[in-house]
Amino acid sequence: MRITRLVAGTVTAGLLGITPIAISAPAQAAVTVVTATSLSSAQVEYTYGDRIFFDAAVTTTDPNNAYAPGSATLYMMRAGSTAWEAVSIDEGVSYLYFTNLTAVANAQYKVVYPGGTDGTGDVYLPSESPIFSISTARKMTIKNPRGTFVKGKISPDYKKKKVLIQKKVGKKWKKFRTLKTNKKSKFQTTLPATRKRTYWRFLVKGNTEFATATFEGSTIRYRSAAPRVTIR
Repeated sequence: MRITRLVAGTVTAGLLGITPIAISAPAQAAVTVVTATSLSSAQVEYTYGDRIFFDAAVTTTDPNNAYAPGSATLYMMRAGSTAWEAVSIDEGVSYLYFTNLTAVANAQYKVVYPGGTDGTGDVYLPSESPIFSISTARKMTIKNPRGTFVKGKISPDYKKKKVLIQKKVGKKWKKFRTLKTNKKSKFQTTLPATRKRTYWRFLVKGNTEFATATFEGSTIRYRSAAPRVTIR
């Protein structure tokens, strides 16, 4: 009886011709992902040589593809120019970190993401940030070696050019004296001092390339000491 069942079972299987078939899931079609690029900064006014810190990122509209692949480039266009120049690049586009940026002139900035394709074949469309503008003033370094004697230097190159000294009268600034820098962009002067504190301002007028630069200080004469300058 046991032999009959075994043979019958074997014959039945042979007649049916059962063969295991592997069933694969259908391949998913690649998707196209829309991106958006942003650029901003908490500061819009700088002095020449200051570090610039930007907040920038490439985001997507697809929660299943939130992180865009590839890199993005920061471009700068100086005031008076019509050409964009690449100044920094970063490959982590979900949050862009542009390093070694310093203020060199009045300028506009933008970030360009050229698009990309991830490992699954999904395509991320290119995008570009709105333009972000900053103003940059020349750097004015003022030193007070002794008494009311003042020495100054303007950066970048500002040789043989005017520096205006203003005196505060009431709530207004009025012209006191005009100096001219030497071939090394330096100047020096001695300011008057009285027993009443007097406020002074050094001013370098702006132009297309740079914003107006100012530096304020004050002088006062004490009975038992030489007059002095307070720089701030």
